[in-house]
Amino acid sequence: MVFPDFSSAPKASSGFTLPWDKGNLPKQHWINNEFVASKSSKTIEVYNPKDGTLVANDVPVAGQDDVDAAVAAAEAAFPKWKKTLPRQRRDLLNKLADLMVEHQPTLATLTRVTLGMPSGGFGIMEINVAAEAVRYYAGWADKFPGESHMQEDGFMKITRHEPLGVVAAIIPFNAPIAVLCHKIGGALITGNCFIIKPSEKTPFAALALGQLAKEAGFPPGVIQVLTGDGSTGALLASHMRIRGITFTGSAGTGRKVQEASAKSNFKHVTLELGGKSPAMIFDDCNLDIAVAWCVNGITMNSGQACVAASRVYVQEGIYPKFVEAYTAALEARAKTVGDPDESSTQLGPIVDKLQYDRAREFIERAKAQYKLLTGGVDGYFIPPTAFTDVPEDAEIVKTEIFGPVAVINTFKTEEEALAKANDTEYGLFAGVFTQDINKAMRVVAETESGMVGVNCMSYGSINVPFGGSKQSGVGRENGIDGLRGFTEPKTVFINLNY
Repeated sequence: MVFPDFSSAPKASSGFTLPWDKGNLPKQHWINNEFVASKSSKTIEVYNPKDGTLVANDVPVAGQDDVDAAVAAAEAAFPKWKKTLPRQRRDLLNKLADLMVEHQPTLATLTRVTLGMPSGGFGIMEINVAAEAVRYYAGWADKFPGESHMQEDGFMKITRHEPLGVVAAIIPFNAPIAVLCHKIGGALITGNCFIIKPSEKTPFAALALGQLAKEAGFPPGVIQVLTGDGSTGALLASHMRIRGITFTGSAGTGRKVQEASAKSNFKHVTLELGGKSPAMIFDDCNLDIAVAWCVNGITMNSGQACVAASRVYVQEGIYPKFVEAYTAALEARAKTVGDPDESSTQLGPIVDKLQYDRAREFIERAKAQYKLLTGGVDGYFIPPTAFTDVPEDAEIVKTEIFGPVAVINTFKTEEEALAKANDTEYGLFAGVFTQDINKAMRVVAETESGMVGVNCMSYGSINVPFGGSKQSGVGRENGIDGLRGFTEPKTVFINLNY
């Protein structure tokens, strides 16, 4: 996603120091406010994506006993935590946000070593964005109301919003702290205890966040971090004593999470899944604005974003000018691809060989069939790549690639633009670029997408719902929806006639 820059956020001065760096990484589970050796002997390897070197080969994979231990600690903490005064939970979250900003360099390093997110660009913003999400939800402490209903039958009826209890989060690799903090704030401020499973590709920053939570004053058992792979996620999704789970990732894995949740205890499920986001560029748009948003939308985080602007539909009258400007902008952005440890780098490598090979194969197959405007493959570094004149049923039009690969096609009419934009099983984000507000609102009304930008693309904001339709997800995050997803409504009837 594209977010505002909150780099001016106030920084605390706690005197606390995180002991971690590239040569000294946290490699144990975080349970009950301490690092705990895994009860499972299974481990995973993680690599530095800029050169493929091994970072660690002993990151533990949490097994059933580890998950049970985390759940037991959370259950023990929950009765007291849910009764903690809202203002006390607010103060703890604000302290955590301050500590995150204070330790931004360390958290960013722990992410960059296995993700390759540059120290410039989004890499420098991610921790500040995450801290602002935590602060935002801290502000809800005394503002999340119940409801009352008119007394018509001699009964007063009120609705309370109560915490689910123990909830779990499965976090993706592409923005590991930002995505985590958009979930954790709503869960904690409403009184839940939270178990985190970071991606096996980017596990370290979440473990450090557990330490910061302890330093902020969170009680033992309220925040736990379990490293692991898909097997750990499956244990969380199927656990009978976990009452809610929130997942961000692919549609295929999201389906497994939903199935496991249904087969176990029908836990509450929020799924934020993939996208194949279209931008509709009309003849009357501001060309410079349209190009800038579409380029940013496909290149942010090296295209590893669920809302990436991967399908661009341009009205025929403006197509030649748009393609010329868009191609030039992509080629300029390609010059910023490089070593993520260099401050001048805007675009880093693809996260690992598996994802790199997947994106490369899409590109190579497309090069053999369609017109390549710019880009290609260069080691683990995939420069911004665009194709045109691609059939609508082609795999690069239909499938989420999760790399900086876009397709540009044309349309004649508003109806054709909508038909092409909606011809997908995804529905996360769509953009419409025009200076005609009537046209914009017509298109918004007919676009099958959870979010639509008018003269913007691939955007997000903490105070409004984030999520998609179709196979892009179930439920919403952010805003008040980020609270509702972690609570259960309880209806109370008060008899006034007794």
